[in-house]
Amino acid sequence: MDAATASQTEAVPLCALVRVSQEFPQPQGPPLRVLDDVTLSVGAGEVVALLGPSGCGKSTILRILAGLTRPTRGEVLDHGRPLRGLNPSVGFVFQSFALYPWMTVSENVEAVLEAAGLPRPEQRARAEKAIRTVGLAGFEEAYPRELSGGMKQRVGMARAFSLEPELLFMDEPFSQVDALTAESLRAEVLDIFAAKGRHPSAILMVSHDIKEVVYMADRIVVLGANPGRVRQIVENRLPRPRDYRSPELLRLVDRLHDVITGAEMPDLPAAAAPAFEHIPSVHPGEVVGLLEYLDARGGREEVFRIANDTGREYGRTIAVANAAELLDFVDTPKRMVALAAGGRRFVTASPEARKAIWRESILQLALFRQVHEALERKPSHRLDREFVLELLAVNMPSENYDALFDVFVDWARFGDLFSYEEESGTLGLQ
Repeated sequence: MDAATASQTEAVPLCALVRVSQEFPQPQGPPLRVLDDVTLSVGAGEVVALLGPSGCGKSTILRILAGLTRPTRGEVLDHGRPLRGLNPSVGFVFQSFALYPWMTVSENVEAVLEAAGLPRPEQRARAEKAIRTVGLAGFEEAYPRELSGGMKQRVGMARAFSLEPELLFMDEPFSQVDALTAESLRAEVLDIFAAKGRHPSAILMVSHDIKEVVYMADRIVVLGANPGRVRQIVENRLPRPRDYRSPELLRLVDRLHDVITGAEMPDLPAAAAPAFEHIPSVHPGEVVGLLEYLDARGGREEVFRIANDTGREYGRTIAVANAAELLDFVDTPKRMVALAAGGRRFVTASPEARKAIWRESILQLALFRQVHEALERKPSHRLDREFVLELLAVNMPSENYDALFDVFVDWARFGDLFSYEEESGTLGLQ
């Protein structure tokens, strides 16, 4: 093989998506689009992270690349060739530990090797090696109930490593353990990855933790939601080992903060309102909590600080901020969330006055206004649930209708605007 051919071979990604879109059917109306025209690749020797808010399709991308889900449109490539069926090169570490409670540590690891069809002696040898690699030597006969959360995740890692996968997929792998354990596990994964003659030769991870992906990844794919799209791909050339407190790492964290808030809370000039505004899937109580949080802190705070203080995933915090902004309760300059005049009026009001302010605010939104007007025109002042679903189908075809209807009912009930009877599926004026 000449140098040019060798270079081309090395350049072929281990796995890739080319213009992939994914839709899922809904009980009524057109399908729900989860991914839209996504193109990305993972090459040998790199750690790639998918970063984005809940609902942006991060886990769906993993499933498509693993061959567990077939995309609606686009190509899925394995070493440059179309993927047929499951990808045999992939090992998975899941968010939940997914251990068999009736099996020991060794038996949990050997179970995946037996499913892979390996002979019994090789199962034992590989399980022993993987358990030793993740630091669980001496716990081979322990049961999951006897292990801490971090140790359970080490068993999950051992199962993945025992398969000697070329590609390691990790779906929020450290979100169920405490912060110190998560730091330790991240460092250990990278140590294993850096070893000579390593398996895996590449890692694709899903996360919503910005510091985590800056610490681990060589390339960070920032995704937007509704539907999931690639917003930006950020190269991370910081040398390893990385220090969470280094100025260089913190600068990259700040850069990603700006990328995410610029996409999810854009500072746009005033424009004509769409026929139907996008209503975030947020409970009214979350909006109230945000307003009270801001009021207690002088009226403004950075969105990622709010997420940290309240223990929420940042994508969820952004969704709550967007809901509050839709109601004219807050403004979102850059990365900040600041109480607007309407929000200050709300937090100082009595409980009954809060309901009236909320009702006044949601009636500025096209969906609530049109349903309210239709109810007033009806002699019975009642409407079927189907009426709202049809409005959504016509005006918001990409939305999950059932989920949005539930949000619609929550917001309307909070402001005493409509009543809703679950059994009959009918709305009524309050």
